[in-house]
Amino acid sequence: MESAPTVMGCPTCGVVAESRGRRTTTLVDIPCFARPTRLRWRKRTWRCLEPACPTRVFTEQDEQIARPRGLLTTRACRWVIEQVRREHASIHGLARQLGVAWKTVWGSIQPILATLADDEARFAGVTTLGVDEHLWHHVSPRKRGPKELTGMVDLTRDKDGRVRARLLDLVPGRSGTVYKTWLDQRGTAFKAGVEVATLDPFRGYKNAIDDKLADATAVLDAFHVVALASRAVDEVRRRVQQEIHGHRGRSGDPLYGIRNILRCAAERLTDKQHARLAAAIAADERHDAVHVAWQCAQKVRAAYAHPDPAKGRQIAEQVVDGFPSCPIPEIARLGRTLRQWKDAFLAYFDTGRASNGGTESINGLIELHRRIARGFRNRDNYRLRMLLIGGGLTPPPPPEV
Repeated sequence: MESAPTVMGCPTCGVVAESRGRRTTTLVDIPCFARPTRLRWRKRTWRCLEPACPTRVFTEQDEQIARPRGLLTTRACRWVIEQVRREHASIHGLARQLGVAWKTVWGSIQPILATLADDEARFAGVTTLGVDEHLWHHVSPRKRGPKELTGMVDLTRDKDGRVRARLLDLVPGRSGTVYKTWLDQRGTAFKAGVEVATLDPFRGYKNAIDDKLADATAVLDAFHVVALASRAVDEVRRRVQQEIHGHRGRSGDPLYGIRNILRCAAERLTDKQHARLAAAIAADERHDAVHVAWQCAQKVRAAYAHPDPAKGRQIAEQVVDGFPSCPIPEIARLGRTLRQWKDAFLAYFDTGRASNGGTESINGLIELHRRIARGFRNRDNYRLRMLLIGGGLTPPPPPEV
């Protein structure tokens, strides 16, 4: 390909330049018929006739075709980004399709992603903010820095009332200080716009929300609360098992045989499962503690599952008021925990059932892409890759032809 003839001015002084012919540049374009494609661009070259101008000879550039000194065409870069973002492709696999090296592909799209990540406009309009942590590597911190990364996710509902989670950032560390610093970097306008902040039961994040998002409502994630209740039931079952038999659960032990049933919601159990549960509890009167703990966990589930938020809140208030005085120590401890988090626990029913579920969904995508890439060694590359697949970066649309 080559451009149409035109009058060209010097980019430095503006004087009309003299043509110096053409030079051919080979660019990597998108695959065609499952084969690598090369685009040969016959670039026009010119010479500036102004003696005082520092620019002597220059070559035409067109970013609609390729970035200056780029090896991939703009179309190929856009294709790579969409393949990673939409089709969960690996950079190595795309490099194989393009017939180039991994560094060539990543080196071509990395500046584009970095420019999008530096744009503060992508943080606008966030009214519901989620936070959670994950491990991005499992080697020594001396080699790759902290293992934990704190992820901030936009959980704002759209016009249809649905949550389309969008990863906003990943920062090293897991502490309230890390969260506070990130919020301060976003500015006063961003913090003032956040109305709801969801989180798991980690006091560091709660302190950051109280300090920096004083006008926002903190909401304890429903999944983690139910998980705490289920864990309490497991602890009761193990303790009773140990007290009765003097060993951990084994095949044939009544409580060990219903361990999976105790983790299920009561309304989802079949008649056969209900019969197995009743038989295991009736096998020994000391098993009653396990049954009571299971009923307490079902009450927590019922609060979240109730179709009427007002009725669900009433059940949740009964949980907070009654569990701390339960004679079963594990349930009493659960009650004290929920009482400490009472405001954030009950806020679920006053905020349209806000939860951290979208954040967990983003974590699932991150785990998927970390497996696809077979691990990461560079945290900056990791951040850009996850921002792309998590919806935090929106590539510009292709130019209209």
